[in-house]
Amino acid sequence: MTLLPRSLFGRLALLLLAVVVVAMAATILLFRQDRAALLARQFSDTKIVQLQAVRAALAAADPRESRETLQRIGREYGVRIIPDGERRMMGGNATLSPMMLEFEQRLREGLGPGTELRLAPGRGLLMVKVEAGSGHYWVGFALPPRPQAEDVPSRAAIWSLLVAALLLVAAFFYARHLARPLRELSAAVERVGRGESPDPLPENGPSEIANLNRGFNRMTANLRQLEHDRALLLAGVSHDLRTPLARLRLGIEIGAGDEALRAGMADDIDEMDRIIGQFLEFARGSQESAQELRDPTELVRAAVERYVRSGRDVRLSAGSVPPVPLRPTAWSRLVANLIDNALAYGAPPVEVSTYVADGRCVLDVADRGPGIAPADVERLKQPFTRASAARSDAHGVAGAGLGLAIVERIARLHGGRFDLLPRDGGGTVARVAIPLAG
Repeated sequence: MTLLPRSLFGRLALLLLAVVVVAMAATILLFRQDRAALLARQFSDTKIVQLQAVRAALAAADPRESRETLQRIGREYGVRIIPDGERRMMGGNATLSPMMLEFEQRLREGLGPGTELRLAPGRGLLMVKVEAGSGHYWVGFALPPRPQAEDVPSRAAIWSLLVAALLLVAAFFYARHLARPLRELSAAVERVGRGESPDPLPENGPSEIANLNRGFNRMTANLRQLEHDRALLLAGVSHDLRTPLARLRLGIEIGAGDEALRAGMADDIDEMDRIIGQFLEFARGSQESAQELRDPTELVRAAVERYVRSGRDVRLSAGSVPPVPLRPTAWSRLVANLIDNALAYGAPPVEVSTYVADGRCVLDVADRGPGIAPADVERLKQPFTRASAARSDAHGVAGAGLGLAIVERIARLHGGRFDLLPRDGGGTVARVAIPLAG
């Protein structure tokens, strides 16, 4: 299980934050090292000058003078002076650190090769052996204090925090700026998945984003052109077929003497006319009408009553459903296609019901036919797809395979979904669920 954010914006912001934190840590570390080196160099330079002055004072003093003279010089320069002959009073030695070894080397360069450095930790002294006149002396001064927390410059810490805050704010807005074209592209892809046609995306900005948006715009333009060509083809075929069908019907009415033959030919013509009607419905789409706040149950009741008047066994169980945003013509077409499909491939009675569930308006059209295999459910929603042989041969129905594809398109147009479910006791439930609010 990854701990990284799922969004590109979150990962980019986390990356920028990590870079800022690492940069700040490196800056503080280098600052502290440089500060320590600067303080050590400043201490060594100061002590070399101080020791040179002490050595000059000792060289000018009479070697026969008493200890009071050494104490006076020590008080004057803030050091402790011990003749080399009294070295036993200096105390024990301690191992020199690399910094002190470097300090000793600098002392020898400044005071002569005979210079030695010793530590007397018990007394907190740093002892340096110098040659002054004809004698040798040990000059002791206090060890440099260890850096305390209060010695760290607070002003530098405050400025570092301010700079880090500004960098994080800039990184936040920059990350949002980089992620915005991807969010727009994601929304456009989602609209294409719902069967809508999004507006062209801007083709400016970084070259990668511009090329991606340019390719997406080209793809959607091709899809729109294919949709237009398909609609034009279906409309043309449907128009061209209806004219000879009308002439054929007229010829049957005038010349056919066998009533059974005439009835069979008329049924064939009606079936061909119904298929052509599906072609036209699929070619037109369902976006030509505007949405209205309508009661879906009233539109369903009107469709059911037409079937009841024609003697079909269609029953309505109307629930309490509030008005919802609908395209009335498309909704009525959806209801008719579901009932036609149930009558053609199922078995009576066809039971139609409306109700509210999970914040959605639900329409169920149930039949008692042979049912649909689960593997065929999604396939039957595709255009020009017919049911299996068992379901089709039950009533000897042939069709263009567009009825359920039209239902799927209209359901998506209303922001809903269309499902084909098995019914308890046998049969199929065609269910359309759309949101109560547009």
